[in-house]
Amino acid sequence: MSKPSVLFVCVHNAGRSQMAAGFLATLGGDQVEVRSAGSAPADAVNPAAVAAMAEVGIDIADQTPKILLPDTVESSDVVITMGCGDACPYFPGVRYLNWKLPDPAGKDVDSVRPIRDEIETRIRDLLTDLGVTPTAPPRAV
Repeated sequence: MSKPSVLFVCVHNAGRSQMAAGFLATLGGDQVEVRSAGSAPADAVNPAAVAAMAEVGIDIADQTPKILLPDTVESSDVVITMGCGDACPYFPGVRYLNWKLPDPAGKDVDSVRPIRDEIETRIRDLLTDLGVTPTAPPRAV
């Protein structure tokens, strides 16, 4: 796998998947293709997720929730679901991971920080698994 393509999927594509995509794009740089989508996209990215990511120097404010399309799933090497249930189509040859993470919808920044930090840990593990060296060292939390 020369440049792996990773797709993050959650229901609204407004919190967990956007934070994960932000971390992977930042830490993976141009070594990874990053995508995110939702089975029922929201109108905008969760402001608490935007604020929590800004605290660690990652700007996701310009992102917009996108609809999950079957061809996006099929053309990804790894699909990471985060509570999208059965809405995610299955294609042979695509690697699927399910990350059980709390939904940050309706939560304040204090409540979103632990979710953000767990996502960062999982992204760093994913990069190791993909054979990609992170572009930044782990943060002191």
